[in-house]
Amino acid sequence: MNNATEEQKRSLRRLRTSIFIMFAICAILAAYVYTQSLPPPPGTYDALAKCIAHSSTTFYGAYWCPHCAAQKTKFGTGAKYLPYVECAIPGSSSQTQVCIDHGIIQYPTWVFSDGSRLVGVQTPQTLAQKTGCAL
Repeated sequence: MNNATEEQKRSLRRLRTSIFIMFAICAILAAYVYTQSLPPPPGTYDALAKCIAHSSTTFYGAYWCPHCAAQKTKFGTGAKYLPYVECAIPGSSSQTQVCIDHGIIQYPTWVFSDGSRLVGVQTPQTLAQKTGCAL
């Protein structure tokens, strides 16, 4: 009987340890996700966004698109300088003619001066490299 009680205590300790480790992993993961969604310090990417705007690059998106909002968040205060084109018509399921003409079917879509495209949220580093702009 004593061995069974000791085994139950060890089993309970292992369970508690496992739960603690899983909780710690979840907390670390949550902190990482939270910090990734924070905008950079003010002014960090203002010059980059201005350079991208002067590179004949266009950022197509929609006001209702969470990925477009995430893309803007990556630029912080510099988002106001991005060469953004709104593709959604408020109150309608239609797309603006400029986006139809450019064949935009996913958001966000980045179209570069050489005609190449990137779809989805891009890092400032990727956009700097693609446009030749300095970080």
